[in-house]
Amino acid sequence: MFLKNCWYVAAWSYELIDGKLLARTICDQPIVFYKSESGKIVALEDRCCHRGARLSKGRREGECLRCMYHGLKFDADGMCIQIPGQDTIPPKLGVRSFPVLERDHLIWVWMGDKEQADPAKIVDFPYLRDPGWRGVPDYLHYNANYLFIVDNLSDFAHLAFVHTNTLGGSEEYAYKTRPAEIEKADWGFRVRRGHMNAAPPPFHRKVVKNDEPVDRWNVGTMYIPGIFFLETGFSPAGTGGENGSVVNSAKQYRNCQFITPETERTTHFFWNYLHNYDLHDPDIARSLHDSMVEGFMEDKAIIEDQQVVVDADPDFKMLAIRADAPLAHFRWTLNKRIAQEQVQ
Repeated sequence: MFLKNCWYVAAWSYELIDGKLLARTICDQPIVFYKSESGKIVALEDRCCHRGARLSKGRREGECLRCMYHGLKFDADGMCIQIPGQDTIPPKLGVRSFPVLERDHLIWVWMGDKEQADPAKIVDFPYLRDPGWRGVPDYLHYNANYLFIVDNLSDFAHLAFVHTNTLGGSEEYAYKTRPAEIEKADWGFRVRRGHMNAAPPPFHRKVVKNDEPVDRWNVGTMYIPGIFFLETGFSPAGTGGENGSVVNSAKQYRNCQFITPETERTTHFFWNYLHNYDLHDPDIARSLHDSMVEGFMEDKAIIEDQQVVVDADPDFKMLAIRADAPLAHFRWTLNKRIAQEQVQ
């Protein structure tokens, strides 16, 4: 069902401030996350081995976590180190711990074999730590399988119809543009799509206060198991956007989206939409954030309805069109990885 030997985003760093305990299910596994007194990120199974109480209802004590049912205390590796009223602690008494680390304001967790948890395997998105880019990190929860969200992000054609008044612009985008490049790989895919001499979409027009035609380009990269990066740019019409050139007057955006399965039918969605111009004006980041939320809610309504429809008829088979090539490759590659993992 899920790929386990990979890194998943489990939280934004701000979700663990001030000693908070965060309960979050990843790939059907309940986990409690916390930042220890020394600043170490800890991820433990969210179930006390004694009577199954939620450790996320417990109390952080320095580097450790105490269950507030009978007081068992667990260290950062999940080993029980104290039982009130009992001197001898059975050596096997403990809970599962998970490899976890903090990078670029994100908390990453490894759900599979600990020996394979190489931090170098984390996909890098440098704009999150670059002071030349600004955005507002956020989170959404979907009542749908995570692959429906991956499918949605794999195809720009839906922008014209789902997001006509928010992210996409006119329906002309669907009729007049084609993917200029599709790169398929064992890590996922990359798609480039341009729209020249077109009206700017509503979200961009709100922040630049300009209705002049633009050359627009989108470069979307989807990594297994569900990490999407989008490079978007707008330059004055006729300045070479179709060739990938970026003039000084271009306005650029970088969008990162991390799709993490919670269960078979629910998903965590972490995202940030960053821009690199007029960073002195915080209203731009806020306006872009609000526009993205509006657009995501349009997607969310369709995607959650998809889950309802599929659940109602398990025999329903979706049929493909040309625009599905990237997502078909992604699903095939992901399923191959999962199958390989299960036989090891």
